[in-house]
Amino acid sequence: MLDLPGAPPSSRLRSNRGHPLGPDPDTPAPVRFLPAFDNAILGCHDRGRIIDDAHRGLSVAGERVVLVAGRVAATWGVDAGTVVVSPLRGFSRADREAVAEQGRELAAFLSEGESHRVRVDAA
Repeated sequence: MLDLPGAPPSSRLRSNRGHPLGPDPDTPAPVRFLPAFDNAILGCHDRGRIIDDAHRGLSVAGERVVLVAGRVAATWGVDAGTVVVSPLRGFSRADREAVAEQGRELAAFLSEGESHRVRVDAA
């Protein structure tokens, strides 16, 4: 509900005892693989905070997306037991490695530990 118009930024939210809620604002957002029609995108009033205007159609087209630094940066699917990532922009080396690591974990989850295969295509 923090995305409601007029809601305070999450960095200013505090518990009843005055403790800050949520992570430190300087904490980097981890890579996340989201399923089709995920609420993180569809539930946002201002989708521009998570997805570029050029890629907004992905959210309603049922594409699975990858978040890098809290923003949609790629789509993903599975082909013959391999998680395939298709970047929407170029990745830094560190971002590519983080995406590949999370992709391996997703492949293992989807295959019940039988596969750790991931392919990150060129942008």
